[in-house]
Amino acid sequence: MIAQVQTTQTYTPEEYLALEIASETRNEYIHGEIIPMAGGMPNHNQIALNVAGTLNFLLKHQPYRVFVTDQRLWIPQQGIYTYPDVMVVSGDLILQEGRKDTITNPTLIIEVLSKSTGNYDETEKFTFYRSLPTFQEYLLVDQYHHSVQHYVKTGVKKWDFQEYDTLEEEIKFSSVPCTIALADIYAKVELTAPELTEKVVTSPTDS
Repeated sequence: MIAQVQTTQTYTPEEYLALEIASETRNEYIHGEIIPMAGGMPNHNQIALNVAGTLNFLLKHQPYRVFVTDQRLWIPQQGIYTYPDVMVVSGDLILQEGRKDTITNPTLIIEVLSKSTGNYDETEKFTFYRSLPTFQEYLLVDQYHHSVQHYVKTGVKKWDFQEYDTLEEEIKFSSVPCTIALADIYAKVELTAPELTEKVVTSPTDS
């Protein structure tokens, strides 16, 4: 999730990490710019918790690690640091060289869409994620409607797409051995229309 760009000043990755460690809020780093991240709405947080909690329970005795919200990801080919809503790592963690707090090898990434970040998550951010060699599966969950987009890598530059829009449906993951129902994803979520005051962000470099 990403907010409106606040500055055009550029930083090195090292400068960003030094500032991020001392920061009380989370910020993404995209092509030299530091981008403040917006706080999540209740629906956003509930969905992320539902998905991460369900995956963590289903995979607890298997060689997978589930991370939610505050785990930093480094995308080296793009020069980007970001914080996906939910990530699953298969096997051992591969950390950024010289770091103990930044991973580089997610297999599955889940993002909860909002009016302000949805287009970015569906397009440019998905492109960034695809540069990670371990990345195999992407789930985009709408927080205003019962709607989930599911992408699965099937080959070099090949991805299958499936969408779901009813609570009776179940999503069978390809990269991890489990299934999740839409009813579990949207448990305790009261769907509401997006706030009219929410600003739309199409790209972190467009402002």
